[in-house]
Amino acid sequence: MTHLPPPAEELRLLDAELWQLESRRTQLLARRAWLVATLHPTRQQAGAQAQPPSAAPPRPETAAPSVQNVLLVLGGVLLTLAAAVFTLVSWGHMGITGRALVLGAVTLAALAVPAVLLRRGLRSTAESVAGLGLALTVLDAYALHEAALAGTDGTGYAAAATAVLAVLWAAYGLLPATAALRLPLPVALAAAQFPLLLWTLSAGADPYAIGAALLVTAGLDTVVALRVPTASVRSCAVVGAYGAGGWGVLVAGWLCVTADGPGAAARAGALLLLAAGIALAAAWRGQGATHALGLTIASGLLTVAALGGVTRTVVPSEWVVPAHLALGVALLTVLPAVRLPNAVRHGFLWASAAVQALALLWTLPVVALMLLGPAGWMGRVWSGAPSDARAAVTVEAPWPPDAATAPVVLLVVASVLALVVRAEQWRSRVRFGALGLLWATALLFPAILAVAYPAGMAVLGVMTAAALYLGRTTASGVRMTALVLALVTAVDLTLVSLASETATLVVLSLLTALFAAASWRSDVVPVTAPAALVHAAALASATGAAIDWPPARTALLVLAVPVAAALLAPRLTASRATVPVEAVGAAAGLLAVGLTVTDPPLLALVLALCGVITAGTALRPDRRPVGYAATALFVLAAWVRLAAWEVGTPEAYTLPVTVPALLVGALRRRRDPRASSWTAYGPGLAATLLPSLAAVWADPHWTRPLLLGTAALLVTLLGARHRLQAPLVLGGSALALVTLHELAPYVVQVTGALPRWAPPALAGLLLLALGATYEQRIRDVRRVREVLGRMN
Repeated sequence: MTHLPPPAEELRLLDAELWQLESRRTQLLARRAWLVATLHPTRQQAGAQAQPPSAAPPRPETAAPSVQNVLLVLGGVLLTLAAAVFTLVSWGHMGITGRALVLGAVTLAALAVPAVLLRRGLRSTAESVAGLGLALTVLDAYALHEAALAGTDGTGYAAAATAVLAVLWAAYGLLPATAALRLPLPVALAAAQFPLLLWTLSAGADPYAIGAALLVTAGLDTVVALRVPTASVRSCAVVGAYGAGGWGVLVAGWLCVTADGPGAAARAGALLLLAAGIALAAAWRGQGATHALGLTIASGLLTVAALGGVTRTVVPSEWVVPAHLALGVALLTVLPAVRLPNAVRHGFLWASAAVQALALLWTLPVVALMLLGPAGWMGRVWSGAPSDARAAVTVEAPWPPDAATAPVVLLVVASVLALVVRAEQWRSRVRFGALGLLWATALLFPAILAVAYPAGMAVLGVMTAAALYLGRTTASGVRMTALVLALVTAVDLTLVSLASETATLVVLSLLTALFAAASWRSDVVPVTAPAALVHAAALASATGAAIDWPPARTALLVLAVPVAAALLAPRLTASRATVPVEAVGAAAGLLAVGLTVTDPPLLALVLALCGVITAGTALRPDRRPVGYAATALFVLAAWVRLAAWEVGTPEAYTLPVTVPALLVGALRRRRDPRASSWTAYGPGLAATLLPSLAAVWADPHWTRPLLLGTAALLVTLLGARHRLQAPLVLGGSALALVTLHELAPYVVQVTGALPRWAPPALAGLLLLALGATYEQRIRDVRRVREVLGRMN
């Protein structure tokens, strides 16, 4: 019997079967679409290309608000220009009543329309019309002066008009109906910048009153900038405060500089103090840290300038800078006494630092003269001791005026650096600065006090010793600073001592001993040991000049420095001082060679001694390459001696090089049989064969060709005997060239006796013979190349 499910179950089964069929149909349709696309890609691409591209809508280049603003501003400007032209040109064609009615009606309408526009939501249009109305009020003021007040003072009327306009514009901007406008209040503030200044100018006031008017205006702007919350008004107030305040400070500063008495200086100082108070108040109440820092710095500097301007008129000229420095240092006393915001505190610190920096800048010419002035003795060596220490430095430059108080400035700044600066990150820099300032102070005292010439040099010597001692006992950072100061002082002392022969010898001896004694400390040897050698070389040169030796003979004394450097360098192995010591020794050797250039015999001797010193240095395992320099020095010494003997034979110069070179090459070949003959014997053989070949071609005699040919033949035979490539090639080439030189006259004679057609015919026969045996010749060449290649 067939089983029939219930109707509900049968319906469920049918739905499931239909869903599976639909799913299978969807898969088959997708597969068919892919196959169609794969079989007909060209048709689809053509159809896609035939379809026109969709046209993108045009994109606006300017936003609607920008267009609106441009149109409104342009319309307001045009209306304002039209009103100005009407007022200035067409005014005279109407009576007084017509003029008043026209301008009054237009102005009132222009001022009333913005309220209506604001109620309708047209704020931008209202701003443009309001600007037109404000401009018309200016024209009304001008028209009033021309029509009814033409006889009044123009500057005074402008002051009153700007004050009235500022009040009217401010009131207009504060009315409830027009309070939403942003233009009236900034314009009113801009107009308020002129009443006080114009009033003082109309009253014929002095520059003090003009400066006060500018500073009072700046103060009012500052109050507005600090009190008014509106951004546009605050921005306008800040611009006005900086502008009016800047001009006021310039006027007050000029009055302070040109003041010729305490009264005038006090009045100018009061203006500067007013500006300082305004800046400090703005910094204290301001919210921006950057503006507060800058305003506080300006306030501190203005305070110092104000009080210093008064002090300048009551103290001697040399104490003006120290007085300003004292005021700048006094700014630091405010910091612990009053609770200040951080920005204000930092501003006073920077203001004090700026004053101290300017004071140090004032001392710079005096310090520069102390360091560079003694260089003038280089052109007047041993011309006579000066009268005092000041004359020792003012050789070619005058003594700066008001330089007596320069040490005071340096000491004060050094004390501030040492006592006031407590920040840990600044302590190391403070030590460097304080040490340098104390050194500059001690450097200035002998010339400031005009002590005796020997006493001034004694002070410089003590300073050098103290700096060297400090460099041995302090930390690494201060040590390097102390060593640099010691070197600078030593150079200055050496230049000062050039005025006297005795002083030069004594100073150089003491400095040599001083730096040599300081070299016992390993951490300062890289500086002190080279310095000792430099002073020793200078002492040797000065000693030779003192005993009237010529420069060439003095070079023998200078050679003691390279000897000392060569003996000292091995003791400094693995030290940073090794290279500086050897460099100074090499420089001293070059100095000795330069001193003997005019005396060839002594030059040869000095070169030979330098070669001995260099050869001794090359005995150290880490300085083997220096042996090449020693060889070169020995060769140069031999050549200079031969030139001094007026020897013109080139072999006399080349054979002393060739023989040692061949011996060295033979030793190398014995130690390393695989060494190339070109490396071992090539340089030595070329040193003699090449110059001799050049001499043979210019020598009409037969002796040199015979000897050179014999030597070349021996070299060739030795190369063939021992199968060495370099002797075989060089000797054979030299022998061939010598033979060609000797047979050349006969070849020329035979060539002249032959008919003109004979050489081309012989050349043709030769080419035919070579062509006929080309393969055999190639084989022979390869065989010769293989034989040479097997040679070492």
